[in-house]
Amino acid sequence: MNAPALRQRLQQAGYLADDGLSTGLWLAQSLQRPLLLEGDAGVGKTALATALAKALNAPLVRLQCFEGLDMSQAAYEWNYSRQLMAIRLHENTAERLREADLFSREYLMERPLLKAISTDTPCVLLIDEIDRADEAFEAFLLEVLSEYQITVPELGTLKAKHIPQVILTSNGTRELSDALRRRCLFHYLDYPSLAREIAIVKAAIPEADQQLVEESVQFVQRLRHEDLGKTPGIAETLDWVLALHRLGSKTLPDDMGVLLATLGCLLKTRDDRFQISAERTLQLIEGRRSVGVAEKNQAPAAAH
Repeated sequence: MNAPALRQRLQQAGYLADDGLSTGLWLAQSLQRPLLLEGDAGVGKTALATALAKALNAPLVRLQCFEGLDMSQAAYEWNYSRQLMAIRLHENTAERLREADLFSREYLMERPLLKAISTDTPCVLLIDEIDRADEAFEAFLLEVLSEYQITVPELGTLKAKHIPQVILTSNGTRELSDALRRRCLFHYLDYPSLAREIAIVKAAIPEADQQLVEESVQFVQRLRHEDLGKTPGIAETLDWVLALHRLGSKTLPDDMGVLLATLGCLLKTRDDRFQISAERTLQLIEGRRSVGVAEKNQAPAAAH
């Protein structure tokens, strides 16, 4: 399968990837290397892994990262309750229970990393929001990403039956180590262009009126230039268009009350909701920028 074919499969799975992303994903498959996706929250990083699994008809194994994530939560853990039960069952029998019997594969509980290298068919392994995990966890992850194996002291080294397609996502909340970056191919996923976001919304909500989709996406694209605490992503755009469609709108509502009532689909903090007033909403609909935002966007250009 080449890059254009992969892009077509992703589109059939409901994900519209551009040439750069589909080529990077195809190279990661061909070279059997992980793909590190960086970008703001809501640009479609996690959705790509889901669509890829669907496009390849492969199982999706997801590891959600968080602060304090350790090996027992990410890779494997011994089933101590079953081991204790086995010990008790053999207490009154003549059969001797050896330590090797207790620390065998049947007592090993698979967490996402071990599960991904143990599947009978190739899978897609999503390591989501790796930047939320600690640097110590990154060091452990290097063995998995370099050799596709996990060392269990009691059992030895468990090698992958099939090399998984690994996708790591990062929102850029902290800098990742050079060692981790060296083992990955890299792609920065930005917010989509106007035309691409319109296409995404139309593909996801084909029943929505074309004018409503175009006006809504234009509004969201302008909204992203505001100084918001939480910039609306593609998922928020889809929620808003669907909400307006369910209200029977074929264009952006003229009734400001109705429009403001639906902005909870886009604005997810109290400060952001307060900042986008009725007056500012009307300005965004008309395509006008506030003075502060205009000066802020023009400042880099003036510096040159």
